Amino acid sequence: MRLISALSSLLASGLVLSCRESLPESSLRAEHGKGLRTFLARGVVKELQEDGSTVVVSHEAIANYMDAMTMPFKVKELKELAGLRAGDQISFRLSVTDEESWIAQITRVGTVRVEDHKQPVGTEVSEALTPAARHPLLDYKFSNELGQAVSLSDFRGQALAITFFFTRCPIPDYCPRLSKNFQEASIKLASVPGAPTNWHFLSVSFDTEFDSPAVLKAYGEIYHYDPAHWSFLTGAADKVGELARLSDVKFERDAGSFNHNFRTLIIDTAGHLQTVFPTGGDLSNAIVDEILKAMAATNRSIALAPSLTQPTPGLAQSSTR
Repeated sequence: MRLISALSSLLASGLVLSCRESLPESSLRAEHGKGLRTFLARGVVKELQEDGSTVVVSHEAIANYMDAMTMPFKVKELKELAGLRAGDQISFRLSVTDEESWIAQITRVGTVRVEDHKQPVGTEVSEALTPAARHPLLDYKFSNELGQAVSLSDFRGQALAITFFFTRCPIPDYCPRLSKNFQEASIKLASVPGAPTNWHFLSVSFDTEFDSPAVLKAYGEIYHYDPAHWSFLTGAADKVGELARLSDVKFERDAGSFNHNFRTLIIDTAGHLQTVFPTGGDLSNAIVDEILKAMAATNRSIALAPSLTQPTPGLAQSSTR
């Protein structure tokens, strides 16, 4: 299974989410406590997810935090969701810490008609993959946070972890958690005695209009990133969209923000897809374990360069965690 061909075969679904930059609004009230911020909000229920603890809400602007958008919210008390249906208008309290967020005090205040869900951007790429000699995306020059031209083929022989995000996401357990995973995994890998150093993390932004190299560099510095082992990539919207599609990452614009699912992919040093994490949350230890396994592929022949010569029948050589 070769790199891009492997990415195109991923079929597992991930949690759709939305996140947005902070924008003040005077219509709602925010309360602040030690290590905790709470916000009063209103919105419309779009979906109750199968886990029983998540509700997708199209909410109004939240004062001093974020603009109106559609996103999933967790509850800590399952009874909060009892009796709710798609189309219910609700009021609720959003609580946010440095590590997590959740809603409570959910009250139904009315009912509206729920509109059909929009088509994710990640499925709108018109040109399908074909078993050509070599896919040009391998050699396409993305831009990293230093303004340098970088292609996927530049990382031949390195174990890779790849995820997708955007810098303006304010919810701590969404995009910031993905970046914290890479930060913590970097520290842990650097502390492993005698461990190989041929590994690299790639955080790819799909907010190509806002996330310039300078913005990405400033964002990386928040996480004390080491450019020798962690790069933040941007590029032409169609190329980022194609890479996202090949990775089964789906995203859609929502009033200037994005709804998207989670994907963290581990690629071994021979260019084979090893593992897919289709969830968020704390994955740092699991990423370390998989990267150490992926670096063990160094002794195998490097198969990244002649990729996409054959279509991939399935995921027999990879695992989904």
